[in-house]
Amino acid sequence: MGLVNAKLVLKNPRRPDLQPVEVDALADSGAVHLCIPPHIQIQLELEEIDKKEVILADGSRKLVPYGGPIELHFKNRVGFAGALVIGDQVLLGAIPMEDMDLVIIPKTRTVDINPNSPNIATSIAK
Repeated sequence: MGLVNAKLVLKNPRRPDLQPVEVDALADSGAVHLCIPPHIQIQLELEEIDKKEVILADGSRKLVPYGGPIELHFKNRVGFAGALVIGDQVLLGAIPMEDMDLVIIPKTRTVDINPNSPNIATSIAK
């Protein structure tokens, strides 16, 4: 399918005085979490809440900071997440995509709001 990117706006909900950060995130439905590079954590003054051990694509394990909360905006959708602080690009994984009811459109290699619920995010809670 190729790489899929999405423009997101990231904010620190605990610090409304800070400017939001617009990023070009790599969307990966095979990844689980939101991942941010260290410079985004610094810019948004995100607190390190914990550390998590992650398994990388090559099978190796690494202990990384887990920070947040982060407020995410995509078109008419808003979500909140914690983020693994790792890498050099924002990675949008399955949990924040599900939370905001976003879908990957393979034909256009884009992320968009779920066409079945264009006005408000839907979720299953049963």
